Amino acid sequence: MNPDARCPCLSGDTYSACCGRVVDGGQAAPTAVQLMRSRYTAFAVGATDHLLTTWHPATRPADLDLDPAQQWRRLDIVGHARGGLLDQEGTVEFRAHYRFGGRPGVLHERSRFVRDEGRWVYLDGVHLED
Repeated sequence: MNPDARCPCLSGDTYSACCGRVVDGGQAAPTAVQLMRSRYTAFAVGATDHLLTTWHPATRPADLDLDPAQQWRRLDIVGHARGGLLDQEGTVEFRAHYRFGGRPGVLHERSRFVRDEGRWVYLDGVHLED
């Protein structure tokens, strides 16, 4: 992805100033919300390596095959609890808007994140209905 383009997570920053540092640069996300943003961005740009390395070993799939026909359009962070610099766990509720087969859709989830060896990782999530 162009490092000067707007980040897919829609933070308002460029990719290199936002999720690119975590997705491509190997920096640890400082908060659960930032990890959520970087994971959304990884789905949007097809960065499966980032998705797998930021997935907790107990719940991580053996492999991940993303469908390039699914276009991720917008991320809305609805809320979060804990997940800060000094926390060991946190939750992030989000809505990820996409298009698939020409039809719009929304993934609404409350995700749980924990620290594993000092780094935030995705543990699991509960799908929510709108």
